[in-house]
Amino acid sequence: MQNQTYTHVTTLSEKHIPQLQALYKREWWTMDRAEADIRLMLKNSDLVLGLLDQKENLVGFARVLTDFVFKALILDVIVDPDHRNRQLGLRLMNLLAAELSGVNHLELYCLPQMIPFYQRWGFTEKLGDLTFMRAEVT
Repeated sequence: MQNQTYTHVTTLSEKHIPQLQALYKREWWTMDRAEADIRLMLKNSDLVLGLLDQKENLVGFARVLTDFVFKALILDVIVDPDHRNRQLGLRLMNLLAAELSGVNHLELYCLPQMIPFYQRWGFTEKLGDLTFMRAEVT
């Protein structure tokens, strides 16, 4: 399985929605996402990338919210644990970087252990006087 070929898509099929939910359920940061919310999220995301295995099953995913000029927020970069260590995260990020090459600022947030992974695309945690802020709406 190490020599498996993967293809990418920018639209998920109906078959891929439960597969994306299954990917989300395997991670602490996305485990509670309901299918209806995932469908709405996909509809409202500006860019979606899926990686498919040879059986056209979804094994990697990322999405972006952007104006395609000034800012792009990269979200939900995820690879199925059974397909990790095959450079699929690298492939997703390279595809995103190519799609977003004309955008002034690419942004994301990640766990500290993922910082070295994202630094290869120029991401930095040094933002000067900027502070990341969040308001939870319930």
